[in-house]
Amino acid sequence: MAQIRHALNTKRADDFAAWYQEVISAAEMAEESGVRGCMVIRPWGYGIWERMQRLLDDRIKATGHSNAYFPIFIPLSNFEREAEHVEGFAKEMAVVTHHRLIAGPEGGLIPDPEAKLEEPLVVRPTSETIIGDAMARWVQSWRDLPLKLNQWANVVRWEMRTRMFLRTSEFLWQEGHTAHADEAEAREHTLTMLEVYRAFAEEDLSLPVIAGEKPENERFPGAVETWSIEAMMQDGKALQAGTSHYLGTNFAHASGIKYQNREGGESLCHTTSWGVSTRMVGGVIMTHGDDDGLRLPPKIAPQQVVILPMLRDKPEDDALVEYCEALRATLAAQFAVGEPIRVLLDTRPGKAAAKRWDWVRKGAPIIVEVGGRDMENGVVSLLRRDRLWDETTGKPDFQTPTRVEAGQSIPAILGDMQAAIFSEAQERREANITRGVTEFAEVEKFFAASRYPGWVEVQWSKPTGAELEQVVERLKALKLTMRNVPLGSRPADGVCIFTGKPAIERVLLAKAY
Repeated sequence: MAQIRHALNTKRADDFAAWYQEVISAAEMAEESGVRGCMVIRPWGYGIWERMQRLLDDRIKATGHSNAYFPIFIPLSNFEREAEHVEGFAKEMAVVTHHRLIAGPEGGLIPDPEAKLEEPLVVRPTSETIIGDAMARWVQSWRDLPLKLNQWANVVRWEMRTRMFLRTSEFLWQEGHTAHADEAEAREHTLTMLEVYRAFAEEDLSLPVIAGEKPENERFPGAVETWSIEAMMQDGKALQAGTSHYLGTNFAHASGIKYQNREGGESLCHTTSWGVSTRMVGGVIMTHGDDDGLRLPPKIAPQQVVILPMLRDKPEDDALVEYCEALRATLAAQFAVGEPIRVLLDTRPGKAAAKRWDWVRKGAPIIVEVGGRDMENGVVSLLRRDRLWDETTGKPDFQTPTRVEAGQSIPAILGDMQAAIFSEAQERREANITRGVTEFAEVEKFFAASRYPGWVEVQWSKPTGAELEQVVERLKALKLTMRNVPLGSRPADGVCIFTGKPAIERVLLAKAY
């Protein structure tokens, strides 16, 4: 095998955290903003988020939801109505107390003491309470149900330890909220949206996930049940990629979401909420990226094909651009992975090799280089981002189809890449989940044996109260958490590794972001 010179300075195996930050920088996805925990999302990074928005929004609307928008400021009293909810978010809330600044006695600006708000306003960490108020106004009768709303917004949670995309003080997301006439319908909808997230992650992001119920200690504050999709990153850690919550009547009681039922009486609504955020962008980076930068599944790539004419600032450049434009037009008129192909003809000045590596680091699925000799021979040089290197020569693995052949084959190549990237990640995940562990000592040994250990599936008795707290503390000492109880997992047939009691179900343990 030949020596390969990769495009990044840091390798995943050497320092995964530093590699992650270098990918974001080298791919021009985001940068620090100057405010701790907040980031500037650059056009390429935001283009990926826009693709995610578009695809997920279509899936959400297909289940009968309408988009709306609610204020970023929420009165503190709204949170205080639901005690468990406010306790869960209290340490992360950013609070507005004044509405005006004045010159300070020693220079600079200070809050005007005369402009103190009568009631502090919380910068939304989530919108259950403010949307609950609206639902209480909008729902009067059983005829108004179910009410299905979705919001695309920014939220603020004042995180102590931040990392771009994965955990930031301000982030972008969608949050869905529904109100239903009864428990059965609300529970069914909770799982419907969980399946929407699973399909979105796997079919659009090529991100294999495990859907399941979160343990009691991992529930959303105020929820009766919380369900999640969990993805494995290349360092073996888990990423909670999306959650769906059955809220029972807790928030309906706090906000007064009631309706006149068919019998003429009054009933509380059963509500749900669910959301995914820009941390999914981080999940794509850590699942699909390699030592050359980002690798994007074609469905979420802002540009799926980039054509690079090798311009020399000579008269013949016009003919070369025209040759490349013919391929661009051919591709733009075709569909791949369900949509018209997004293709860019990059005619910026600069060396073709430098531009090539720019697009490699950004993860463009297909890069097509065309030089004067290629034009003379009627061919192009085609590079697949998922198969970048010829390991025999250590050089980029260019294919040289004719221009006509490229125009015919690229749509199928994009579809193949979408599936291949998913299969690669799924095989890696399954190879790194260890099952059959029957003692806690084995768990300790497993996570101590490797820098990037993966996950462990164990059986447990689903303890509650003080007994559950003891389990959480034992795991915390190893920096582990219970991720979820996978849907469709095999029935328990042993004893709980924590309590020694008969096991009720199987749960996944992992280090997590």
